[in-house]
Amino acid sequence: MSLDLEHLKTYVAVIDSGTFEAAATVLRITPSAVSQRIKALETSTGRVLIRRTKPAAPTDSGEVVLRLARQVVLLEADAVAALGVGSTLSDGRGATGPDTIERTRVPIVVNADSLATWMLPALAEMPARFGACFDVYREDEEHSVELLRNGTAMAAVTASAQAVQGCSVHPLGRMRYRPMASVAFAATWFGDGVGSASFSTASFNSDAFARAPLVAFDRKDTLQDRYLRRRTRRRLDPPRHYIPASADFAVAVRLGLGWGMLPEFQSAPYEEDGQLVPLEPGEFIDVPLYWQRWKLDSPLLAALSETVERAAARSLRTG
Repeated sequence: MSLDLEHLKTYVAVIDSGTFEAAATVLRITPSAVSQRIKALETSTGRVLIRRTKPAAPTDSGEVVLRLARQVVLLEADAVAALGVGSTLSDGRGATGPDTIERTRVPIVVNADSLATWMLPALAEMPARFGACFDVYREDEEHSVELLRNGTAMAAVTASAQAVQGCSVHPLGRMRYRPMASVAFAATWFGDGVGSASFSTASFNSDAFARAPLVAFDRKDTLQDRYLRRRTRRRLDPPRHYIPASADFAVAVRLGLGWGMLPEFQSAPYEEDGQLVPLEPGEFIDVPLYWQRWKLDSPLLAALSETVERAAARSLRTG
């Protein structure tokens, strides 16, 4: 089986763009040419590779080819950078200038709290010579490895220490979460002693947790429930608000919609000015984070990994 590079690049464009027409615009060819290349690729593999849905999605066989295609495109970009030559768009016209240079698309997966705190400074540190364009997928750290497996992403911040096949894994550190609430909310639902050094946990009962509203990021967010089970030894289902944005989640807790598990460096400013208090001083959940990326000899991926690991070391707990 021999797979054509242009066919692989076209396949990636279709999956990333969502339609044959959008891919044609990106590649500066006709939709008919895109269709012909995809048909030729499917003939070469003997498999249907794309679900003709909106947006287009890879089949199970297509996920295997997508991963290969992304690796080939990345290695080509590394070679172009190493040679110090430009790469023009695939319309064959040989045009030059900044708008015709192909930049390397780097899809990565990051959990919302990392994205809102330490990850963006890491991406900003990437040397401009790599010409990387980051396509960031926001996904819970417990579920991000699936996007590595199916070829959607090249690298991910994940809670899994077990490397996905074909990937390397490096520990980044621990993100510490504490149960926080506004002062008024804590006094209303848990009593005036909440947050003080002398607070007696004996008065902190399961019934209060069962009634007090909590804030969850989305339906994949299990941190609050993990804390409840550990604290009460019961499975509780209190009222809950879903706030699917990291910064807005913290604001919701600060405004008193409910209590929630907040990263310590996100809640610290609010705690210092007296807007938030910990429900139980000294109680926390540490979430270990890992960096998984494709095991390729790629200068771009190596540089990205170095900047991510360096930024994580400045922000996360280690040791």
